[in-house]
Order: sequence, then C-alpha cells, then structure tokens
Amino acid sequence: MATLFAASLAQSQTAYPSRPISIVIGYPAGGSVDAVGRAVADGLGKQLGATTVVENVGGAAGAIGVQRVVNAAPDGHLLVFGSSSEFVATQLLNPAQKYDASKDLVPVGYVGAIPLMLVASTQSGVKTLDQFVSAVKANPGKYSYGTSGIGSMLHFSGELVKKQAGLSITHIPYRGAGNIGSDLAGGAIEFAFLGPGAAKPFIDSGRIVPIAVTSAQRIALLPSIPALGEHPALKGYDLVAWYALMAPRKTAPDIVTRLQAALKECLRDPALRQRLEQIGVVVGRGDENLAQIMAKDAGQYRRIVDFAGMRQ
Repeated sequence: MATLFAASLAQSQTAYPSRPISIVIGYPAGGSVDAVGRAVADGLGKQLGATTVVENVGGAAGAIGVQRVVNAAPDGHLLVFGSSSEFVATQLLNPAQKYDASKDLVPVGYVGAIPLMLVASTQSGVKTLDQFVSAVKANPGKYSYGTSGIGSMLHFSGELVKKQAGLSITHIPYRGAGNIGSDLAGGAIEFAFLGPGAAKPFIDSGRIVPIAVTSAQRIALLPSIPALGEHPALKGYDLVAWYALMAPRKTAPDIVTRLQAALKECLRDPALRQRLEQIGVVVGRGDENLAQIMAKDAGQYRRIVDFAGMRQ
C-alpha cells in the first residue's frame, strides 16, 4: 500500500492529466446511467483540456465496473461514473461483493438525481396507474416487470411498489437498460422501470405506455404523467436514483481537488445542464455531501431488501 500511495503522489506532482482519462460506466450503452455519464465525460474533458474515454463494463447492476476502478492505480486516469445502485445498494444484496464504495472510493462529486418511470407494454391493456394497481392486484404472479439488473435502482423501485401496494409481480433482470424498451414494446414483458431518457423515445413513438414516475412529484419533462404516490395504495412513495463521479481511494488529494473543481464547472455550464435536464435529471452543484447521502439511502434500501428477500 505504501508503494502504491508513493506512486500516486509522484504522479500527482507531474502534469495531470498526462494521458486520456477513462471513465467506467457499469452498464451497457443505452440506459440512463450511460447517457448522463457520457454528458459528464464530455464536460469534464473540456474543463481539463483532456481526452475522455467512456468504457461500458456491464454486469451485476454496475458492480463489476466499480470493482475495476477500485482495483485501479489511483492516478486519476481511471474514474467511475455510477448511480446509487452500485455505490450503495449492491453491497446490501451480495455478500460476495468485495468493495465498499464509502471506503474504497473517494467522491469527486454528486451530479444529480433522476426519477424513474413505470411503463407498460401496449399489449398489457394497462394505460393508467389505477389500471396497473388493479390489474396486478387481481392477478397475483401473472405479470412481470423488467429492470437493468438485481440491485439496480429500477429493481428497488419495483420492490418498493410491491411492498407498499401489496402486489405480486415477477422481476425480470436484464444486464442493462438498453434492451428493456424494445422487449417491452414487443410484448416480451408487460411492465418495466426505466429512466425518463430511455423511456421517452418509446413513449413518443407510441410503442410503450407511461404509467407513473417514482419521485414524490411529477417531473417537468413529462408533466402529464402522475407520480406513483398519487395512488392511495402508494401514498408517500418517493424513490429516485442519483449519480456521482468517483475515483480510487488512494488518489492524491491535489488530483481529487482538480477533478472536483472541473466537475463543479461542468455542472455550471448551461449547455450541459440543458442536456441533462432533457433526459430528466435534476442537476446538482457537485459539492453536495455525498457521504451523508449514501448513509441515508443505505437505511432505506436495507428496509426494501429485508422486505423482498433480495439478498443473494
């Protein structure tokens, strides 16, 4: 460890960045985490005057990608962009997970939060939130819902719906969100939870039906779509995914400081903010207390895990 830290210190004393910066995203291309991460990667590269390369490393609800960065040399050239899923939730589910993001990574910054969406196949015949609750309640175990993987925020959203409304619906985990919309449009599954950016093209083309959003209130991107909490059986429902950029734990403080400053500048850029807002992100400042957010969410997620028996 001493040798590793000395190497990172020596690196920090040279020009940074000295080569392209790779940003790992723990999901295949096409989902909300990927869309937000690519926007941030572009902005970060401009602020640092560096080339940024996005690497999609899918699997285990983002955890495989995070593990790669945890194991990386802490020189600031390999970072991870991810969500509350792989930074908090997955360790509650999988005892074999080797990392603890709160200890093995250092925050560069919080980027923003995004409400998720419950959407339906046109073949399901369900067009409203009332119809969804009624149909699933009347047919326990008949329907399925797709998500980007076990332990993803999409999965937690579905299990919280089941918990609050007393519903029985089968979870279908995908490797990432990219294929969920097309499978839903084709009728392979009846329902799904998706990020607004991934869902909107299918909604706009009439291939899937929007049912509700997971935030406490409706969202500006889709103001006609109700919040889940508007249904009496789901009163008080509120669960959103958040995004953050992190670096390996032993990354030199001056490199982390430079990355943090660059991220804050990114998030002040009106063009980048607009790009993120168009896919449903409530953009942050970059200086929020991420450790505090992670600790708070861990308690909420743990209660959902216990209810659903989600541990592997």
